Amino acid sequence: MNTREVAGATIFTAFVFAVTFSFAATTSTGGYFDVGEIMVYITALVMGPYVGAFAGGVGSALSDALLAPQFAPGTLVIKGAEGFIVGYLGRRGFNKLPDSVQRRMWAVLGTIVALLVAAIGIAFFPDLALSLGQPGFTPVVSTADVPLSVTIWVILAAVAFAVTAFVSSKIGPNYTWVALAIFAGGAEMVAGYFIYETGVLQLGFVSPTAEIPVNILQAIAGLIVAPPVAARVRRAFLKGSPAVAGKTG
Repeated sequence: MNTREVAGATIFTAFVFAVTFSFAATTSTGGYFDVGEIMVYITALVMGPYVGAFAGGVGSALSDALLAPQFAPGTLVIKGAEGFIVGYLGRRGFNKLPDSVQRRMWAVLGTIVALLVAAIGIAFFPDLALSLGQPGFTPVVSTADVPLSVTIWVILAAVAFAVTAFVSSKIGPNYTWVALAIFAGGAEMVAGYFIYETGVLQLGFVSPTAEIPVNILQAIAGLIVAPPVAARVRRAFLKGSPAVAGKTG
């Protein structure tokens, strides 16, 4: 790691911790939905696999150490691996696929994202009420309930599709590969927590299975938000480096 990467690891570790810790929404499963995945993906796409692994693992584990200590060791490995996967794959790309093919892939990716949001929401949380956590250095405290319904999930799915299309048009052809890199990292995260909860924490299968859709939604949130933000950040602060996600609009 060079000087820039060491400095980036320090800064982005703090960002990952702050974003993960500052927002958490409890669900009826007893798990938490947080937006830390967004910052893990941004870090990996901007700084590459090694900083992505360090900041993703350490920053997320520090948050868990305060909110859910039993998850901290697993998070260190799981989120570290996730950051490395996204950072490594996100810098490669479909070198042999024509740009025209990659430009059309947004429709496929957008459809997949929309279907996942709708299917998970309607199947698992049709009448879910989210309790929004209170930011700060304390365990999550319920401050407000936000009811959701089937209609809301359909609307959210349509919004996810529209945002995916918009982001793809802004970033360019390489968005296809960046999105697939995030899919791969997200899949590792979902599988990693399931294995950790069932094998290490010995929670059985019911609770870890119930957490799978929550973790998938976290990854989807990162997929929607992280690529355009990462492209802007890289363009603004890392001028002269190869664009991580093609043009930034």
